[in-house]
Amino acid sequence: MSRPPRLLQNGKMPLAALDQELAAQFDIHRLDLEADRAGFLAAHGAEFVGLVTSAGIGADAELVRALPNLQVVSSFGVGYDTLDEAALVAQKVRVGHTPQVLDGCVADLAFALLLDVSRGVSAADRFVRRGDWTRGRFGLQTRVSGKRLGIFGMGRIGSTIARRGSGFDMEVGYHNRRPVEGSPHAYKDSLLALAEWCDYLVVAAAGGAGTRHLVTAEVLDALGPKGFLVNIARGSVVDEAALVQALQQGRIAGAGLDVFEDEPRPLPALLELDNVVLAPHMASGTHETRRAMGDLVVENLKAFFATGRPRAEVPWSAEL
Repeated sequence: MSRPPRLLQNGKMPLAALDQELAAQFDIHRLDLEADRAGFLAAHGAEFVGLVTSAGIGADAELVRALPNLQVVSSFGVGYDTLDEAALVAQKVRVGHTPQVLDGCVADLAFALLLDVSRGVSAADRFVRRGDWTRGRFGLQTRVSGKRLGIFGMGRIGSTIARRGSGFDMEVGYHNRRPVEGSPHAYKDSLLALAEWCDYLVVAAAGGAGTRHLVTAEVLDALGPKGFLVNIARGSVVDEAALVQALQQGRIAGAGLDVFEDEPRPLPALLELDNVVLAPHMASGTHETRRAMGDLVVENLKAFFATGRPRAEVPWSAEL
């Protein structure tokens, strides 16, 4: 009977059952349990043919180079901006991630944040709990239905958000690097043009150097004092300091944020604002979706060792 492939696990998985399943099906070693990580990698790095990680932890160039026989990475999460593309491509490593299975839950949370910040649900909850209702009425809020929904990043998640918008009779527009063939929605040729057009700007673009701080002070000013920003993508896409100023000065109406530039530490000023709803990067955090993501982490590994390719590859891996 052949020995199972030797895999390095870079940290505890976001799904406890996945840790157990990986250990049961592969020869797994937990790097995060090593007191001397560098020493362990120097002595044993060449033993590993696979790496299991998550979008939150990733794999930097130093780790990749310490694994000279690495053939495959399976990452828990759809984002891959924390995986060092150059190092992985240089070693011709196949990389799997977990797209599609989380699209619905991420879109659900995008709309939860959008509705919450528009209608003041969290603020109203605090209002009632403080006993303020006995002293006066809660202020008027903003209607969502029938408004213009702008989506930055019309991929699978963006398209799912657009479908949610149709249930609220919203007109949908979007900005991508290029128009999506066959999309029924209005394409805007710049992020600035999209922000000028919409009432709600939802960020669903991939993270990484190419999208860093694309939501600038200028874009927020184009969104305007009646506009709302929702970010369920990556905190790096939004200039968080500029966002704080726009919220403080009333240059936009509000924001719903599931992601931040320095997680788990949002800028302290955000915590003091009542026109922003904050969530702890939980868009995919349902029992159903995390289970499906965990299954795909394992399936990507099994598919690679059976066929040479993960079932769901990141784009630059698929081009190798």
